[in-house]
Amino acid sequence: SKQFYYCFGCGASGDALRFLTDHLGLSFVDAVEDLAARTGMQVPRETVSPQERERRQKLSERRLSLTEVLSRAAEAYRGQLRQSPVAVSYLKRRGLTGEVAARFGLGWAPEGWRFLANIFPRYDDPLLEEAGLVRAARVEPKRAAVAQRLALGFGGRVLDDSKPKYMNSPETAVFSKGRELYGLFEARQAIREKGFALVVEGYMDVVALAQNGFGNAVATLGTACTAEHVQKLFRFTDTVVFSFDGDAAGRRAAGRALEASLPHATDLRTVRFL
Repeated sequence: SKQFYYCFGCGASGDALRFLTDHLGLSFVDAVEDLAARTGMQVPRETVSPQERERRQKLSERRLSLTEVLSRAAEAYRGQLRQSPVAVSYLKRRGLTGEVAARFGLGWAPEGWRFLANIFPRYDDPLLEEAGLVRAARVEPKRAAVAQRLALGFGGRVLDDSKPKYMNSPETAVFSKGRELYGLFEARQAIREKGFALVVEGYMDVVALAQNGFGNAVATLGTACTAEHVQKLFRFTDTVVFSFDGDAAGRRAAGRALEASLPHATDLRTVRFL
């Protein structure tokens, strides 16, 4: 009613736009569009041709369809986890509780290669291949699937000796490894509370740290840290700490992270390496 918010715990305050940019990590423009959509208003845009407007509309609808398909698959994988003693045993050996597994959307892809055929009426729907869920004439290996709140893609590992050991979704219209950070959705509040973001190498590093009280950890998605990663993190905090392995690969990753961070460095921002 007063058009502002204030947290008596941490002192955070601001208007509706500031709340969206801080809480969800949205850009200013995205926050404006979000608020406009909630109130039924239309944001003024530059004049575009009918053909361009139609192209943008189709692109928006396609992205929505992809996220719907991925979210449905994520729900199916999560539902299979409790039914797999092998997967549950593996997670217990890694010291994870059911609560943390649910928080990070951990799931299980059952043995066989047509599990999703039970989920989608048309297993040959081109949208499934476009979303990276299936590939033509290819066996889908047994793996643990990891889903975000808005499912953009999957990352998993096999629990036997088959290859490849690790597998990630391919680049799609909604999933780009150079832009997304694993665990950022779950880490937002902890990042604010602890005052810094901790960037590590792997998915399980993020989950294990959350299990042990460090909920402010995130990881890149099997790729080098990019300037976009750093820019996204600085929407939530002014301090970023990179913690990679001490081997040669980890040191190379730290060097690339430093290069990506320098363009965003200011007197008010801190980048450290642990």
